[in-house]
Amino acid sequence: MPDSGCRQIAMTFNRLYAVKRCMTVSKSFVANWLRRHRYEVADLRRTWKRRAPYPVPINRTWGVDLTGKTNVNGDLHAILGIIDHGSRRMLTLTALRDKSSIFLLRCLLDAIERFGMPRFVRTDNEAVFTSRLFVLGLKFLGIGHRRSDLGCPWMNGRIERLFGTLKEKLNQWMVAGGEELNAALGEFSVWYNYIRPHQHLGGQTPVEAWDGIDPYLRTPKRVQVFSAWDGLLTGFYLRR
Repeated sequence: MPDSGCRQIAMTFNRLYAVKRCMTVSKSFVANWLRRHRYEVADLRRTWKRRAPYPVPINRTWGVDLTGKTNVNGDLHAILGIIDHGSRRMLTLTALRDKSSIFLLRCLLDAIERFGMPRFVRTDNEAVFTSRLFVLGLKFLGIGHRRSDLGCPWMNGRIERLFGTLKEKLNQWMVAGGEELNAALGEFSVWYNYIRPHQHLGGQTPVEAWDGIDPYLRTPKRVQVFSAWDGLLTGFYLRR
């Protein structure tokens, strides 16, 4: 939790371990501990940041989560993201007109119709993902529901990392409303899936990983320069 204060870290620790291990800490304890072990903490953070995630079969587990974007009028638009853990392919990225469980299930069914059925869906514990309707919907479809532990967003790390990349760019981009936001998200999806090589895919793009294409063995038929969001999203589109 590199961006959290000592109070937040202490409360999160206590929520996780007060009952499970009969352990609690104060914010002063956390502050003193971090001060004494600051070099070890910095080294661990560097190690965790550089570690390669374990490989996952393609189209086996989907990460699902929500984030948001405020438009120029101060209105918050909810954004649904669905990513395949194995290939990192973004399957869905859309601004929602409705944040209800039934609407999220409809978006999930649209993704299933296009990409096939995953074995598992991983979410956090937001109310919309723990509702009776959403849980029963997954059970009816025969999809296993894996939820991250409270206070452990890294357990759904692939979608969290996607949102980190999205917000880094989106925070520099102004949108007027939901329609313009969805158009911008469509351009981001093209950039993320087809243009941007992924570090943990050995330089493949998510679509190349999904389709089993080795970019180092096949010469592209055509190369196009890609630019969107006034130069915030750039790269080369290799058509094969």
